[in-house]
Amino acid sequence: MKKTIYSKFDKTRIAELEPVLFDGRVVEVLNEGEAERAVKYLLSQSELGIDTETRPSFQKGPMNPVSLLQVSDRQVCYLFRLNHTGISPSIRRLLEDATVPKIGLSLHDDLMQLHRRHDFVTGNFIDLQDHVREIGIEDMSLQKIYANLFHRKISKRQRLTNWEADVLTERQKLYAATDAWSCIMIYDELQRLKQTNDYELIKVEANG
Repeated sequence: MKKTIYSKFDKTRIAELEPVLFDGRVVEVLNEGEAERAVKYLLSQSELGIDTETRPSFQKGPMNPVSLLQVSDRQVCYLFRLNHTGISPSIRRLLEDATVPKIGLSLHDDLMQLHRRHDFVTGNFIDLQDHVREIGIEDMSLQKIYANLFHRKISKRQRLTNWEADVLTERQKLYAATDAWSCIMIYDELQRLKQTNDYELIKVEANG
């Protein structure tokens, strides 16, 4: 039976879905020594999910610097606390790596914020927004894309919390890890659907 996907997923249906959380190991990175070990591990993997978080500013003016870089494989997610480490040499090596694909969503914004912290040569990044269009999905948010493909809900409740707090809460850590890990899950499923054509696309009108 072919998987049913929609060109636009009904946002009102998301609340009814079962939530999904990363169930692997989450590791905070607070200094260059930890970053070096994390990057060595990550660059030995076949593909990575990536995302960033920034402490929200509730007033008009310049955005705060990006606070967190989360990079995950299927089992482990590293949370690079950039407000502690900055773009250290190891983190720069990760971002400039041209071999291991780093998969994210709306990467232009993430990379722009990372470049504002420190200049680097952008390595091998894959933006999911380019790939969902290839099978007819028009939604561009991680939550809607994941719900469309897997019928599970990624909660966004922690998005506007303080990502520069001295101690991140467990909910913040899981939120950040889930966002990065889910990018791998989406990419793999998109590749499978494109290769097998094992899906039926239901076109939904803009007001549907």
